[in-house]
Amino acid sequence: MKLRVLGSGAGGGFPQWNCNCPMCDGHRKGIVRASARTQSSITVSGDGENWLLFNASPDVLQQLRSFPALQPARALRDTAIRAIVLIDAQIDHTTGLYMLREHRQPHEIWCTGLVREDLTTGNPLFKVLGHYSGLDWHDIPLGGHGFEIPGIAGLHFTALPLISNAPPYSPHRDNPQPGDNIGVTITDTRSGKKLFYAPGLGRMEDHVWAAMQAADCVLVDGTLWTDDEMIRLGASKKTSRDMGHMPQSGPDGMIEWLDKLPAATRKILIHINNTNPILDEDSPQRAELTAHGIEVSFDGMDLAL
Repeated sequence: MKLRVLGSGAGGGFPQWNCNCPMCDGHRKGIVRASARTQSSITVSGDGENWLLFNASPDVLQQLRSFPALQPARALRDTAIRAIVLIDAQIDHTTGLYMLREHRQPHEIWCTGLVREDLTTGNPLFKVLGHYSGLDWHDIPLGGHGFEIPGIAGLHFTALPLISNAPPYSPHRDNPQPGDNIGVTITDTRSGKKLFYAPGLGRMEDHVWAAMQAADCVLVDGTLWTDDEMIRLGASKKTSRDMGHMPQSGPDGMIEWLDKLPAATRKILIHINNTNPILDEDSPQRAELTAHGIEVSFDGMDLAL
């Protein structure tokens, strides 16, 4: 299995266009050692030729240009993307579909029924795309024996419901329903290696913890460092958990859980918010992650399992 992190930032990327928090301001002034990040997305392949895109961020065109494998140039109009999985209906994970409207045939879109509902009613993105390339929707089953995606050879997928939060235009906002947000285990059917991917994770549940323990690598929610991070900065009135993201630090935080994984498990954070001090590579927070054997993903990061 080959994986490329196309975007490692949370909504708005880093630095965020209108933000002057210590991280964004410090990056612009060159006094914080941190890499710019586009909004969260990955792509995976079992053969290195046919790729599955997870989420279509508003930065998708920049991300595609950064990874030539996605443009094999075999014809006048071409792409190596065989299908797209949407793990939720958030703007930062779906708006990029507008940028891919010139496709020669309908996009193969995989998402849950609840995500499809939100992208047909509250944010009618799917209806708009119907006037362009269109799409063929495939329902993602939750749990069970999982599923395979035609054209993505050698990989098997199992989706799990997560407690996170639906977007503001969803009727399920602040009232999570199974399927609003999912995590996915990706299994290489030849090697048996597993990766668990969950960029939005608000609470650890037994079935999620079991999937993480069974994985060789976890690529999970790294949005905020503390639960009150946005409140202390005056950027929001909501805690990290209110927004559907486990903070890294503190009791029942992501670090505490990742410490319980088997020693051989590779632990990587993704979906890093622009306010998070772990963006500063010289910060004590980044040093703490390193001490716990936890990596911070970056745009262009490659993994092989």
